Amino acid sequence: MDTPAEVIGDGLRLIGRLIRDQPVVYAVAAAGAIAFTSAIIASAVVIGHVTDDLIIPVLDEGQAAGPRLRSALLLILGVAVWKATGIVLRRATAGWLQFTAQSRIRKRLIAHQLGLSLHWYGGRSTGDLLSVADNDARQATFVLAPLPFATGVVFLVFGAVTVITLTDPWLGAAAAALLLIVIAIDMRGAWLTFEEMQELQRRRGDLGDKAHESFDGALTVKSLGREEFETARFAVSAEALADQFARVGKTWTGYRAITDTLPALGSALILLLAIHRVAEGAVATGEIVRVVYLLSLMSMPIKLIGFLMWDAANSVAGSRRVEEVLQTDDAVPYGVGTKADAITPAPVTGRGLTFGYRGAPVLKDLQLEVPAGRTLAVVGPTGAGKSSLTLLLARLWDPDAGAVELDGRDLRDLAPGVVPSEVAYVAQDTFLFDDTVLGNLTLGADVPFEQVEDAVRLAGADGFIANLPQGYDTPLGERGTTLSGGQRQRIALARALVRRPRVLVLDDATSALDPSVEAAILRRLRDAALPATVVLVAYRRSSIVLADEVAYVEDGRVVAHGPHEELLASEPGYARLLTAYEVDAARRTAERAEVQA
Repeated sequence: MDTPAEVIGDGLRLIGRLIRDQPVVYAVAAAGAIAFTSAIIASAVVIGHVTDDLIIPVLDEGQAAGPRLRSALLLILGVAVWKATGIVLRRATAGWLQFTAQSRIRKRLIAHQLGLSLHWYGGRSTGDLLSVADNDARQATFVLAPLPFATGVVFLVFGAVTVITLTDPWLGAAAAALLLIVIAIDMRGAWLTFEEMQELQRRRGDLGDKAHESFDGALTVKSLGREEFETARFAVSAEALADQFARVGKTWTGYRAITDTLPALGSALILLLAIHRVAEGAVATGEIVRVVYLLSLMSMPIKLIGFLMWDAANSVAGSRRVEEVLQTDDAVPYGVGTKADAITPAPVTGRGLTFGYRGAPVLKDLQLEVPAGRTLAVVGPTGAGKSSLTLLLARLWDPDAGAVELDGRDLRDLAPGVVPSEVAYVAQDTFLFDDTVLGNLTLGADVPFEQVEDAVRLAGADGFIANLPQGYDTPLGERGTTLSGGQRQRIALARALVRRPRVLVLDDATSALDPSVEAAILRRLRDAALPATVVLVAYRRSSIVLADEVAYVEDGRVVAHGPHEELLASEPGYARLLTAYEVDAARRTAERAEVQA
């Protein structure tokens, strides 16, 4: 468990970082708060002055108000304008300070996470990462809401104690003692709830994870009739979060009850002392009015200082989860290599590629060479490492040993953005954004529309896009739910072709298409003036025979490489696999025909 010193230290460092990000905005907000609180102190002085110079002379001595009244009204009006200006300045800039800080943190989180390797993503759930970007980023800035006002309040409290002390040292000592006692209790309460707040943030992440899984897997849940089970699973996390909120609330309300009562009780005791001092003749009546007014004003500032401490502890709990992500040192390393001068097919070489997930080897000293402009079909049994190989070729993962080379250059030596501009990767599981067809094809890139149309024709997507209600401007919905699986794959293929890559990597990217449609698309890719080397994971003979070469992968190695006919005659494993593919394809065709009949 963290000590109070550690929590306070982390809180102060967090406040320092947030202020350094926006020093001018904070200074303006603090100036507004100080203007407000100084106006309050000035109002106390004015009230005491008006009491002694106007009210008592008029009421007790029967003197005429006259000029004294005008002077009093001007003083009161001036203080009111002063106070209103401070309120507007503080509130406007404090809100801007907090919301801008949240925006900065979220942008830093996204920028940092998108620079991390896929290995890191494999160890974090999407729901938890969403919770960090939303709940924790917001929680980390909670302290900014009361901070500017608290800055001014500190000025008010110390100013009030100073004025009271100058009025009477005994009353000042009593007010200072009351302040220190309340602050000490607030500090202890904030420290005790810190660990509970950390657990609360963790449970929020767990709830977000369960919600994300339920929504993302809605098709699976509904198709298997597991709605009640999924609801019950979510309810467990929701109830655990509610229980944690209750534990935090119990501590919070217990301590707040004490700290909310103490200022009123302490003020009553100080008032009794003040009456005694008046009886002794140590202070005047107007001075007592000033002291009473200042004591009434100190109640809310003392509470606000307590809120600042509690919010600081809560913000540290959220900030630690944010910093855990930001301090992750799993960034993808880059070199300084630049793009090729001309858009020409690039040779691809894999030298001694060894790779595995969490220690389990998938590729073992794999050797591969694809000449520029050639089409290579990667074929192999399930689990042979085909998809892993395509991920390495697109540098979505880095090999544990060996190197992937493009134009004879290690992909790791290229500058950021070079590999995606020269190597396009299309996966079997297509992801489309909640955007229009055109938005999904360009992803914000400034691409001539003629280039988009060429890519769409090559991918065989022009026909169904023309039949959509708004053509290229048709919204596709989240993950492209308004399209069929084959249509989504053709959009994804066109999206890759729009960028005119020098290497096109297809990981079973046309599996949802009919064999005839798939073969037609592959023929167009082969016959088009496409400046690309093509590497495709293939299962159908109709697709394989269109490739210039075949790499047969088995047990993480390329065991045979050459034209399809040569491998069919020389590699028994390859021949058996193709026969099995054809038998399976024939069975599925027969089943579809039977269903249609």
